[in-house]
Amino acid sequence: MEHPHYGFWLPPNISTNGAEIDNLISVLHWFMAVLFVGWAVYLVYCLVRFRERPGHEADISGSAHFSLPKYVEIGIIIFEAISLIFFSFPIWSKVKKDFPNEAEALVVRVTAEQFAWTVHYAGKDGKFGQLKIELIDGTNPVGLDREDPNGKDDILSPNTLNIPVNKPIIAKLASKDVIHNFFLPVMRVKQDIIPGMTVPVWFQATQTGKFEIGCAQLCGVGHTQMRGFFNVMSQEEFEAWYQEEEKSLLASSTEPISGKTLKIAKIQTIKESK
Repeated sequence: MEHPHYGFWLPPNISTNGAEIDNLISVLHWFMAVLFVGWAVYLVYCLVRFRERPGHEADISGSAHFSLPKYVEIGIIIFEAISLIFFSFPIWSKVKKDFPNEAEALVVRVTAEQFAWTVHYAGKDGKFGQLKIELIDGTNPVGLDREDPNGKDDILSPNTLNIPVNKPIIAKLASKDVIHNFFLPVMRVKQDIIPGMTVPVWFQATQTGKFEIGCAQLCGVGHTQMRGFFNVMSQEEFEAWYQEEEKSLLASSTEPISGKTLKIAKIQTIKESK
């Protein structure tokens, strides 16, 4: 899926959790549509039926009022309770609590800032290097300590999240400045990122393709520029990309993100000039 079509209704779904989320959204929206039409018709009926007319007086005793609206309201409450308990809660629990085992998943760190994303991959040792605030600059946006043995082989990818298809992904989200929102429409992932907190999310793609990362929280004057790229690859393509990044890292030990540092530096310069 090279160019997803974002048309009417929901965006394309390539997530293992997407079908359940989409079904819930569809049911709730159709339910709200029925409510809207029903209450609109009832409002028009009341305006006509109980309009002021000569020879008619309002009966405020309640004895002549019909009880249908009360039963309808009770039915709505029951439907909403059923939807919440038997549909919403299980889906929420699966997405927010039933995380895959980290040993079987690809774990990445995603750091948001005004107005860029940095994706941090652990090296082949599977261990992330230490982050130090004093090391943060335009070429090292997360402050990765390359002197740390665990950080020598880590890969930093500016504004691009590459993942293999059909593999669970655990993304640990963090923010350097303000509240951001990590938004992957095709994965049905939308999570606020609070400064000072690490917020984990997980997802699994079922199709390959090139998509986008959005920030769904107004985060400053450059909010609309905070666009990232989300690439779902075959396992072979992902391994080939990873090996190329490792070669670039080894080729120049002085550049934390070989061949890509200028992009982050440019973003940082724009921020400082503002």
